[in-house]
Amino acid sequence: MILETINSPNDIKDIDKDDCDLLAYEIREFLIDKISKRGGHLASNLGVVELTMALHLVLDLPDDKIVWDVGHQSYTHKILTGRKDEFDTLRCHGGLSGFPKRRESECDCFNTGHSSTSISAALGIVTANEITHRDDTVVAVIGDGALTGGMAFEALNNASRLKRNFIIVLNDNEMSISENVGGMSKYLSGIRTGHVYNDVKNGVTKTLSSIPVVGNKLVHQISKTKSSIKQLVIPGMLFENMGITYLGPIDGHNVSQMIRVFKEAKKLEHAVLVHVVTKKGKGYEFAEKKPSKFHGIDCFNKNTGEVLNKKMAATYTDVFSRTICKLSENNDKIVAITAAMVDGTGLKRFKMEHPDRFFDVGIAEEHAVTFAAGLASAGLKPYVAIYSSFLQRAYDQILHDVCIQNLPVVFVIDRAGIVGSDGETHQGIYDISFLRSIPNMNIFAPKNKYEFADALKYSSYFNGPLAIRYPKGTASEVLKEYRTPIKYGKSEVLYKEKDVAIIFCGSTAEIAVGARDILKSKNINCSLINARFIKPIDEECIENLTKNHKIIITVEENIVTGGFGEEVLRYVNNRNYPVIVVNVGIPNMYLGHGSIDILKAEVGLTSENIANKVLENL
Repeated sequence: MILETINSPNDIKDIDKDDCDLLAYEIREFLIDKISKRGGHLASNLGVVELTMALHLVLDLPDDKIVWDVGHQSYTHKILTGRKDEFDTLRCHGGLSGFPKRRESECDCFNTGHSSTSISAALGIVTANEITHRDDTVVAVIGDGALTGGMAFEALNNASRLKRNFIIVLNDNEMSISENVGGMSKYLSGIRTGHVYNDVKNGVTKTLSSIPVVGNKLVHQISKTKSSIKQLVIPGMLFENMGITYLGPIDGHNVSQMIRVFKEAKKLEHAVLVHVVTKKGKGYEFAEKKPSKFHGIDCFNKNTGEVLNKKMAATYTDVFSRTICKLSENNDKIVAITAAMVDGTGLKRFKMEHPDRFFDVGIAEEHAVTFAAGLASAGLKPYVAIYSSFLQRAYDQILHDVCIQNLPVVFVIDRAGIVGSDGETHQGIYDISFLRSIPNMNIFAPKNKYEFADALKYSSYFNGPLAIRYPKGTASEVLKEYRTPIKYGKSEVLYKEKDVAIIFCGSTAEIAVGARDILKSKNINCSLINARFIKPIDEECIENLTKNHKIIITVEENIVTGGFGEEVLRYVNNRNYPVIVVNVGIPNMYLGHGSIDILKAEVGLTSENIANKVLENL
């Protein structure tokens, strides 16, 4: 196998050029085999195999730099830089990350995980090279979906002023996670399929070629001078007008063609965008047909494409999908917004049932939030469904456009808490802290799927900003026997005793119940309170607890710094109540990748740890 000969950076340069197709095949087989056993991002990686090979054949790593936008498509890059033997640990605790990590290899020059950041980061590296007098080539690889993000255009605007080489590779596969939407998608589609350009180019070429003696030489000279006739017949292209040379589109699965274009691009002393067209899921029939399904996938049968041990139980995302559709039947003011996550956020059904009230704005979280604010200011009831780790990108819009005006926007925060194998860039463990500091913001965390459905109903008539946070995975049924009406700012007392009180937030219900069971087995009295509202806290309930409890334990799946527990502690300390407050949560850190259970144990979010905290303080 050719792949066996590639064990360190630049080994690919030693293979025979006629073996490139075979190597691409072997890499795809390797990826399908490993990801079927470990899970991971498959479709995006299958689509960039040849593109990655071409870059590695043209560049000299680690001196030259590649910044991968998002970075979930960097598996082939990892293979070609000597990490293929670590793929059995992919996304496992302590193992190989599913994203570029500088700590893993010198060939990973910049950590990525969110979209639309690569051009900015790479431009910074280019500028640093200029200041330090380095001549290394810097490449940013960005997808057409990520190009909808405003940050990418901010970077392009600055890149246009460069007086030295900078290569931007636009990996155009017509997909982000969901199908791309908006004007940029239509623009790129027009370039890919535009017959006018091809007809004009062919006509010009035919006419010039017919000139006796000099015709063919003239065609060759024009092509050589401007890289392609396209720049002559379509001078008004978007990127060209920004001052960035445009080359393409070219076949992203033709290694030799890409090598030629990349070598030409390296000669230009300014920014150049190379438009590469690829197919997401390339080489694996099931991923080609359903690229969204195989974007990020758990273990699967590689012969059938079916996910193994598929969970049949409803997830919180499923509950949201059903409930928002039901609420919308009798409320025509409800609208739903997502940022390129139609399936992931559970809005596919809403889109089908209410297409005129559904808006996918592309990878543009900031726009999504301010767009929702505009809708709310005009009398509608917007639900903005965004993952916790992506919502932080729209912090200013939440503060400035929604909360200052106290607009009734509902933030449906999926994947709040520890998400597991995607690692530090995707953990949803900061939203309580960054939302709690915003005036007028209200935060609710349901203890189970029933309370989640009730919270969504409550939100439909709540007149102000409201965030409802819930975790990844199966919707819990813990404490389902307790289903009391939701009252603004009020918690739910489940067990009223004395001495010890555990106040839990949302997804920590199960471990809080487990901790109480451990304490009861040791004959320790223990009250159990469901916080419900993380902001505002239930001051009356806390004050009552201080009268006959020695210890209050707060539990949240969020960093402790700035979290719910700190607010409870502040309230108690400011009033000098004679009670010990212990905050259980996640340390102020970036939490790496691994299974959710392993990561919870690592940070102490377990029933045993909560019980031990009580015993230490009694």
